[in-house]
Amino acid sequence: MSWTLTTSQAAISAAGSYANTTIVASGATLAKWSDYAEGRICAKTRYDWVTNYASVGTNYKGILGNVAANMIAKMIINYNMDGYTSRAEAQTMLNVLYDDIADDLRDLKDKAVQDVMV
Repeated sequence: MSWTLTTSQAAISAAGSYANTTIVASGATLAKWSDYAEGRICAKTRYDWVTNYASVGTNYKGILGNVAANMIAKMIINYNMDGYTSRAEAQTMLNVLYDDIADDLRDLKDKAVQDVMV
């Protein structure tokens, strides 16, 4: 299931340039977090986007990739905030990611949106 909706590089980029180098180098941890994010997206939206990914229109795959990458980025930032210029910077990044995730999940939960996407 790992990395169906997004890539590790997209998640690392969403976490910003000060993300902890140890965790971004851990393929096993990032893959575990990818599985978690993909499962959470499916659970929150009550639709199996991973299994049905091939049927999602090309124009809509970016939404799924964005929400998955942002979920993983939150876990990367939460892992260790020491590399960021301040705790406030890390918290602001988390807040922006949270808002973006909430907006995307709201759209993905909408049955009318799901019908157009697949």
